Amino acid sequence: MPSVFFYLTYALCVCLGLLCLLFVTYWNSHWRGGFSWDGSALQFNWHPVLMVSGLVVLYGNAAVVYRAPFTWKQKKNTWKLVHAGLMLLALLLSILGLCAVFDFHSGSHIPDLYSLHSWVGICTVVMFTFQWVLGLAGFLFPCSTTWFRSTLKPVHVWMGKAILVLSLTSCISGINEKLLNGSSGEPYNSLPEEAKFANSLGILTVAFGLVVFGILSRNKWQRPDTDSESVHVSMDARQ
Repeated sequence: MPSVFFYLTYALCVCLGLLCLLFVTYWNSHWRGGFSWDGSALQFNWHPVLMVSGLVVLYGNAAVVYRAPFTWKQKKNTWKLVHAGLMLLALLLSILGLCAVFDFHSGSHIPDLYSLHSWVGICTVVMFTFQWVLGLAGFLFPCSTTWFRSTLKPVHVWMGKAILVLSLTSCISGINEKLLNGSSGEPYNSLPEEAKFANSLGILTVAFGLVVFGILSRNKWQRPDTDSESVHVSMDARQ
């Protein structure tokens, strides 16, 4: 029964993530004119798509990959690589999203990093980069010591959750900032169709984050620490 409940919750997580991707893509395609990479406003439209895809949807799914019961009977090192690979892809998408907005600002002579949204966003990506490098050094490098791994683990878990909170904050503030700047010709406070749709994207993003945190908060869904890797770690500690 616990595994059935997990898979139902995870299915909800996947569905919400897909809806987030669908909504952010449709928003920028239908109301913002589509996509390009020519320094115009159409290049900026890649920014929210890449950020929601990388910092929210892919990041959230990578965070819960250890929780799937079918992975528990398999080698943990394999899923460490899967986790690290998904996180790297999420990081690369978010960096590409930053390139899109910085390049657009440069071509349009718009100053960078002037808003609270941009400050939170850049801090999120910097923190994510540091987290990924530290995780690589601590959990995938063979030369990493047992003491370092055990010390790093709670920090890694805390930073992972903090990055997701910052990612959600960045996305919500970015949606709001874009709507306030507006391009549909109707003021935001009149709640035009675009605003209703983008607000719905924000609600979906929050819902996705809440489901991810729900999965992470269930102790029963943590991977049992009984695999052969833990035996190898204890043997290494004795040598």
